[in-house]
Amino acid sequence: MTLISLIQQVNIDEKIKNAPDNGYLIGIWIGYVLPFVVLVGIAYLMYSRAKKRQNDL
Repeated sequence: MTLISLIQQVNIDEKIKNAPDNGYLIGIWIGYVLPFVVLVGIAYLMYSRAKKRQNDL
């Protein structure tokens, strides 16, 4: 798993170096951050539902 993350990091660095304009850089940043934001959102929903279910008991 660590090897895959190292390979992905190199690709992102290369994309940033070869970016034609700032719009492309913003797209790279959104594509890099969006999966983490989605995972945090899902984790928060699961936590809040579990906490609500525990309080109902």
